[in-house]
Amino acid sequence: MDIASQAKDFFDQNPDIELLEAFVIDVNGMPRGKWIPRERAFDVLTKGMAIPRSVYALDVWGRDVNAAGLAEGTGDPDGICFPAIETLSRVTWLNRPTAQVLLDMRNPDGTAFFANPRHLLQQVLQRYRAAGLTPVVATELEFYLIDPVRSALDPVRPPNSREGRWHTGQTQVLSISELQDFEAVFHDVSAACRAQNVAADTTLRENGPGQYEINLNHVPDAVRAADYALLLKRIVKGVARRHGLDATFMAKPYGMQAGSGMHVHFSMLDAEGRNIYVGENGPSEALLHSVGGLLDNMAASMAIFAPHANSYRRLRPSEHAPTYASWGFDNRSAAVRVITASKPATRIEHRVAGADTNPYLVLAMILSAALAGMKERIRPGGAVSGDEHGATHEPLPTNWAQAIHSFARSSFAYAALGPQYRALYTACKDQEISEFSLRVTDVEYDAYIRTV
Repeated sequence: MDIASQAKDFFDQNPDIELLEAFVIDVNGMPRGKWIPRERAFDVLTKGMAIPRSVYALDVWGRDVNAAGLAEGTGDPDGICFPAIETLSRVTWLNRPTAQVLLDMRNPDGTAFFANPRHLLQQVLQRYRAAGLTPVVATELEFYLIDPVRSALDPVRPPNSREGRWHTGQTQVLSISELQDFEAVFHDVSAACRAQNVAADTTLRENGPGQYEINLNHVPDAVRAADYALLLKRIVKGVARRHGLDATFMAKPYGMQAGSGMHVHFSMLDAEGRNIYVGENGPSEALLHSVGGLLDNMAASMAIFAPHANSYRRLRPSEHAPTYASWGFDNRSAAVRVITASKPATRIEHRVAGADTNPYLVLAMILSAALAGMKERIRPGGAVSGDEHGATHEPLPTNWAQAIHSFARSSFAYAALGPQYRALYTACKDQEISEFSLRVTDVEYDAYIRTV
């Protein structure tokens, strides 16, 4: 069915819709777009919508990054965006009946615009198709529900529950009662996922106060897996707001509590639908080579896996967040966890990325590294046992500037994302780093203003 037919069917089945939210995804994974009245929605879906090309190169505060080359000196021209029609669905948490759709930008000749993160992941999947392979991908997203009332002295705190406020020493991991306290929130999250065809699976209570995790089902389309992760973030934030709460996917909102990650699970099918990661007596050579590629290119990818200043607070020893490029069998302290308990479900879990990432870029880097490992037959070295990360394992970048420096000069990032996007991403992050360097923190005032 073509786009026009699908759009007509949707609006025929949803006659109450008054508004269409149409948006692209920027470098930081943030939706940027417009509200379209119903009477214009069909034209937008079938003929496209103009959005400035520079929207793909904004910093995290939403400001133009002139060094990225899409705004200043270019006249800031528009690109024409067309719908990913499979994402046309209802928004369930707003007062007005509203629909949403993800957009992809095109050049005047109809080709994909290079700065679109969805397009970058689609290019990676083209390389897989050329190799006769299909990644089957799922993500797990951790987040915090937080009190919407904040101040400079109390910037983040857990929400009220039936039992009152959380004490900071509690974790209550996998608590059923903690799920029940927010039953209405998670019921509405599930309903929104169904309305938007987001393949949500399990919900669980995580380690931090007010921290939860939602797992998404495996799908044989990495772009759809990234769509699901992106849309789930919107759903959780929107539903939380509807219930008088906020939700954050910051990697480390509490300095002394657990961080939030986006773990990526994937297996690999050949042209006959067989999982090539399954060996006769354990993991196959293809799986081990994929792990080798992941480890070999992990340091160069950290600017994508940990894209913000706050991201590096999560990457600390004993935080269930990796600090070395290591792997192990069913080992959650390793950066790459190999799961072989069930042959059909043999897969890799990549545990490095934070929940604050752009899911399209994360999957593009992970899948590019796995494919490089298979093509180059890279050996991963020995598996770790427990927390025994030895001198043979490469330490991952421990700060933001170091990670951006590695990414900007990485031949792997050049090959995975292309030279234009590597330069654009670096420019956006350099601008953010520069802004942070100008901000004096409350810790500095506390330590120095009267003592030195």
